[in-house]
Amino acid sequence: MAEAGTSSTPESGLKQRTRIAIAVSLALILGAWSSLVLIPQAQHLRSFRDDVRASATMYSGGSCMLGRCKVEFEADGRTVVANLPPGSGGGKSPAGTPLTVRYRADDPRTVADENDVDGGASVIAAGMSGAAALLFLALSALRAVTLARRRRGIQAVAR
Repeated sequence: MAEAGTSSTPESGLKQRTRIAIAVSLALILGAWSSLVLIPQAQHLRSFRDDVRASATMYSGGSCMLGRCKVEFEADGRTVVANLPPGSGGGKSPAGTPLTVRYRADDPRTVADENDVDGGASVIAAGMSGAAALLFLALSALRAVTLARRRRGIQAVAR
């Protein structure tokens, strides 16, 4: 017997399988984004921990998380304008905002906000993305088990 409010037609089973496929796809996409993009980005930001420290100002504002921020600072007696890497925290800071950066001694254009050298927003985003991936995976597994039980119940009643 079908549960109240559910249909036992083949079409409803197809809809359920489609929902499961979408949930699994979202889980795979979020898991891949977390492990292939966000975690390496956090490791890249952590690699600046021991680099040269300098006082800087925001040269051009924008979404720092997307890598659209530029900073200006002095390195070896010359003025350097460099892009903060994607995954930098701080939101949208206006031009002229003071901050401290870390840069590579051999390449001052490779720079990171000192507040992000612990991994910054990438660590938080990786955790949230990974948790969402696990949630979608668990929901799809639960839905698949429910669908299989319902199908067995319908087959048992038909015999």
